Amino acid sequence: MKGENVMNKMTGKPSIDKPWMQYYPQEEIQGLAIPEQTVYEYLMERCPGDDVTAIHYYGRDIQWKEVKEQVDLTARALRAIGFGEGDQIPVFLRAVPEFIYLFLAAEKIGASVLCRDNTLEENIEAVKKSGAKMIIAHDFLSHEDLNRYRKEAGIRGAVLLSPIRSAMRTGLPDYCWNYLESLYTDYPAYGPYTMSWDAFISEGKQFSGTVEAEKNIDRPLFRAYTSGSTGPSKQVIHSAHTMIGNMHQMNFYGASSEFRPTWLVTQLTPSLVAVVVAMLLMPLASDKLLILSPFVAPEDVDLEMMHYRPNCWPLIPMFIEIVMRNGRVPDDYDMSHLFSAGAGCEAYNNNQLKRAQKFLEDHHCKARFTTGYGCSEAGSNMSLPLTAHPIKDGNVGIPMPLTTISIFKPGTDEELTYNTMGEICQCGPGTMMGYDDPTATERTIKIHEDGSRWLHTGDIGYMTEDGTIYALTRGEAPRYGGGSLATLPMENRLADAEVEGIDDEFFVIVQDPEHHRCFIPYLFVVLNKGYTVDDIREKVKESLEDYMQPVDIIALPERPFFHFKTNRIGLTHDIEAGKFNHR
Repeated sequence: MKGENVMNKMTGKPSIDKPWMQYYPQEEIQGLAIPEQTVYEYLMERCPGDDVTAIHYYGRDIQWKEVKEQVDLTARALRAIGFGEGDQIPVFLRAVPEFIYLFLAAEKIGASVLCRDNTLEENIEAVKKSGAKMIIAHDFLSHEDLNRYRKEAGIRGAVLLSPIRSAMRTGLPDYCWNYLESLYTDYPAYGPYTMSWDAFISEGKQFSGTVEAEKNIDRPLFRAYTSGSTGPSKQVIHSAHTMIGNMHQMNFYGASSEFRPTWLVTQLTPSLVAVVVAMLLMPLASDKLLILSPFVAPEDVDLEMMHYRPNCWPLIPMFIEIVMRNGRVPDDYDMSHLFSAGAGCEAYNNNQLKRAQKFLEDHHCKARFTTGYGCSEAGSNMSLPLTAHPIKDGNVGIPMPLTTISIFKPGTDEELTYNTMGEICQCGPGTMMGYDDPTATERTIKIHEDGSRWLHTGDIGYMTEDGTIYALTRGEAPRYGGGSLATLPMENRLADAEVEGIDDEFFVIVQDPEHHRCFIPYLFVVLNKGYTVDDIREKVKESLEDYMQPVDIIALPERPFFHFKTNRIGLTHDIEAGKFNHR
C-alpha cells in the first residue's frame, strides 16, 4: 500500500519523486542527518568503551584507549618533524593500525593524508606535487627508491614502519611471513635520511609546541587517486564532512544488538577511498571488531578467511574468484559465519553472480550475494542493496537515504525519466570536495539550474519506478553502423544463454581504429576443460545481436586482475599492440 501511494504521486523525475525511500524503515532513518563533527569526534562518540578491543592485528588486541593514546602521540610526532596545518602527508602504508593513528592525527593538526599505490614514478610525482619534505612508508622501502624520492621529489627523508611493530610475531601464519619476506630487497632504506617509527614517536614526546589546529570539518583531510582503470588516474580530495557524509548513511544498515560482529580487511590498501571510508572507519564507528590482515598474498585470501572466520568480509571480484578457483576451501567447510556477502569495485555479470551465490550456498552460507556501487568521487558507496528486485542484470540497489541519484542525458543537466538509459549522477553529502585539477573538477561536478551540486559519474544505466538503479557500462560506446556497446548487458546475454563450454566471460571495448569516435568489442572467455573457441563460436553468435558481435573471441586460462579489477586496461593495450590476431 505504501508503495502504491508513492507511485500515485510520481512526477516522472527521480530527483523529485525519490521512490526508493519506500524501502527504508522510517523509524530507523527518522531524523537522520550528517553530524557536524570531525572524524575523530565521530569515532569517539561511538566508542563502546576504553577497555573494548578496537583492532585485532596478527595476534594482538588493541583497545580503544591505546588507539586514543597513539593518535595523540602521532599528532605530536607529526608536528615535531615539521608537518602542520594545510600540509599534505604522503603515506605509503598498508592497512596497519598505524595508518589509522596517522589519519586521525593528521586531522588533529589540520593536515591531509596523501595516499597513492601506483608505479614508483607516479608515486614520486604525487609527492613532488604535495611539496612534502618527508614521507611515511614501510621499512621494506628500498634504498634505491628512497634516493629517487629524495632526488626527484625533493624530500629530506622518510619515517619507516616495520609491518610487525603492532603485531605478535607468533600471530603471523607462515603464508603471511612468506609474503612479507618477499617485499624486502637486499638493500632496505634504513640508514641516513630515515628514522624508525619508534624514533618518530620519541620526537613527538619531546615536542612542546601547539599540536591541535582549529577545528574545520571542511578542510582537505584525505587525498587518494582513482584506480585509473578507465582513464587517467586523478587525485580525489575529501574532507571530514564528506567522509562522514558517506559513512553515516551506512551506519544504520546491518547493525546487530545480539553480538559484536568481526570485520576482516585483507590485502586492500588505504590508497583507495572505499577502503578508508567503508572498510576501516565505518566498522570502527559501528562497534565492530576490526581485524587487519594486510600482509597476505592475493592468492592466499582464502586461507585468511578460513583462519579468522569473519562475520563481515569486504569482497571484490578478485577475492571471490580466487577463493573459488583455488579449490582449497573443503566441500564441508561451513561459511555460515559470514552474515553478509557482496562485492564492489566493478560490475558483476549474471554468470559471476550465479557462481558466487552457488559457492556460498554449497558451503552453508545463507547470505544473499550482493553487488555494491560507488566511486572514489562519491566517497565510496552510492547505493545499498535494499531492493525487491533480484540482484542481477546490473541491479546495484537503491540510493542511500540522504543521497539523491538520477539519470541525465550524458553531458547535460537534462533529467530523464524512469527506465531510460543515460548517465548516472548523484547529489549527496559524500561527494568529494573536488580533484586537485580545477578543470577536471568542473567537468565532473556540475551545478544544475536549481543550484544543486551533482556528481556526473560517466557511468551509463537507468532507474526503475521504484528507485532501483541498474549500472550497465562505463561511458557511451557507439559502434559504427549502429548500436551502443554496453559491457554488462552484452555479458549478461551470454551468461543467460549458458553457452556450453564457457566458465567465465567478459568484454573489452576498444576504440575502432578505422572509424573516429566509434568502438569495437572483444570477447574474452575462460573455457571449461576440453573446449576450444571454435566449440563456442556459433552459440556466442546466436546469443548476441548483430551490433554486439565481437571482433574476436580470445581464450584465457583465468580472468586477469590489476588493482583488484578485471585488467581491461591491460588487455586494451595488448589489443592495440597487436598481441591478439583477428580471426
